[in-house]
Amino acid sequence: MKNTHIEHPEDSILTGDLSVLDWFAEPDSYISTKIDGAPAIVWGTDPATGTFFVGTKAVFNKVKIRIAHTHEEIDTFYQGKVARILHACFDCLPRTTSIIQGDFIGYGGSDTYRPNTVTYIFPEIIAEDIIIAPHTIYVAKGDLRNAVSSPLILSPKSTDECLFVKPEVSLNPYREDLGDICNFAKQMATLCHSSFLDDKTAAKVKKHINDCIRNENVIDENEIAEKFDIDINVMRLWKLVATIKDDLFCFIDERDDIECMIGNMHTLHEGYVITNKYGMFKVVDRQEFSRANFIMEKTW
Repeated sequence: MKNTHIEHPEDSILTGDLSVLDWFAEPDSYISTKIDGAPAIVWGTDPATGTFFVGTKAVFNKVKIRIAHTHEEIDTFYQGKVARILHACFDCLPRTTSIIQGDFIGYGGSDTYRPNTVTYIFPEIIAEDIIIAPHTIYVAKGDLRNAVSSPLILSPKSTDECLFVKPEVSLNPYREDLGDICNFAKQMATLCHSSFLDDKTAAKVKKHINDCIRNENVIDENEIAEKFDIDINVMRLWKLVATIKDDLFCFIDERDDIECMIGNMHTLHEGYVITNKYGMFKVVDRQEFSRANFIMEKTW
């Protein structure tokens, strides 16, 4: 699929994309754990030059492309803490013919890391120089501007310099109960008819929803419908899909020994990405993680 932003399931239906209602219960699905690292690192072999590169997601820019094939190019394209991280990645990441994206967790020497919002406590001191959580692999012909992404199923092998972290998680394929609720949601969607939102209005509504989460306000479908002059049935459908997403957590099983904290509170991982023939969506507890992500001071 194209290298695009991964949507929350409930947000995707605002524009009338109902594919998520088949996505929820599809048994042939792949799930991976979202690690709350930062910044995102992209590395591998540049198809335009045949040489190794590192960078942030700016390597995919259409115009101001920032692909670093040397330490000198890192200093040309990047500054500050991001540049220092990329220098370490350039030295420590194993060379590969693939194009991979992962999240930077930190440098070795400790067992506790807070790269962004979640604090990760490992069962032992990390001896490797850098820690990366890989999650996406790309195929690109000619150059990186038209790269096509897919979930990284097999993690790269760790080395003495680089620890790759890919927490184990499973998704129960027997989710018929969710399918029944999704069928009801499809019937409810018929009430919306041609009232789904255009992209511009949907973006405004999503921003308002995020503001409500940030400020711990109730997401009131009546207030949103009036504020943006939209059909209230669209927001009622949004709320129903949000509850189906919450039920989906009951079918997910984490199996790793990394302890997760937000502040002084124990928590699960940031969330998950589930992919199947109906699409790729992220499953995140927005009231817990997204709000913390909005308000907590960043460390990078």
